[in-house]
Amino acid sequence: MKGYAGYFVNKFGWFLVTLLAAFILNFILPRLMPGDPVAAIVSRLAQGMSNTSGVQAIYEQYANLFGTNRPVLEQFVIYVRNVFQGDFGFSFSQYPRTVADVIASSLWWTIGLQFPAIIIGWLIGNTLGALAAYLRGGFDKVLMPVSIFVSNLPAFGMAVILLVIFGVTLKWLPTSGGYGFDLIPSMSLNFFWSVFVHYQLPFWSIVLITIGGQAIGMRSMSIYELNADYVKYSRFMGIKDRTIVGYVFRNAMLPQVTGLALSIGTMVGGALVAEIIFSYPGLGSTILTAVLGQDYPLISATTLIITIMVLMANFLIEIIYGFLDPRIKAAQAD
Repeated sequence: MKGYAGYFVNKFGWFLVTLLAAFILNFILPRLMPGDPVAAIVSRLAQGMSNTSGVQAIYEQYANLFGTNRPVLEQFVIYVRNVFQGDFGFSFSQYPRTVADVIASSLWWTIGLQFPAIIIGWLIGNTLGALAAYLRGGFDKVLMPVSIFVSNLPAFGMAVILLVIFGVTLKWLPTSGGYGFDLIPSMSLNFFWSVFVHYQLPFWSIVLITIGGQAIGMRSMSIYELNADYVKYSRFMGIKDRTIVGYVFRNAMLPQVTGLALSIGTMVGGALVAEIIFSYPGLGSTILTAVLGQDYPLISATTLIITIMVLMANFLIEIIYGFLDPRIKAAQAD
């Protein structure tokens, strides 16, 4: 355990260093965008006003409210302090709503869409990949090219294909939104059915992309393990094939578990393009609105959430691997 303590401390140290760098970049990069978001807000509020001193007073009021008139270093200190308190300030583009309120209203849509899609795509993809490696023959010859084609499609490409086929041509499913535009969110059966129908196209566009990549990875790792020396030796010793295959696929799953953890960590940002194409009310649409509105606080908050989830996923998988991978155990023992 002493060796493990050093391993964990080392990983946690790198996690903190990366998190600090993410904080700094997350603060600086949105502020490098051209334009003045406070001026955009004032121009909307001051429409029809001819009194320049009044417009200037409104500008100074909002600049003081958002803190854009303070030195950059002071803004950064305030930003870090507020983040640790869970306060991301007001949204520029959706003022007077707070950033926390904007994110809370869209984050659950994204998680509800992408988490099940990633899990289902991972399970189906790995099952198909394992079967292709074990059965070979015609099943493998069909699955492999299809998986390569699907996995190389960008997320927006699959989204557009499904949109054109099932939304525009066949008109089976709606093409945009999270529910009918004529409905108000409620606990009614009509609303839930509308959410379910609008859910299908963005959901399957993510699932199909995930299946392709996972099937290719699992097939490659399974073929490698099936040709390993321990498999040949086990068969020579007369061990049942079912037992051998169990060990083969368990070993082949290690890299796939890593891929699952990273997919979950990046799910908030991984398929946001699909959300934007379908106008799904998740973080994808929120980030697009923030960028178009030069909304520094909202951009910083959304990208920080994505960054922290990626870092947490990487950190947790490193810790899990420390326990599961015998090579890491051996290295720590030495």
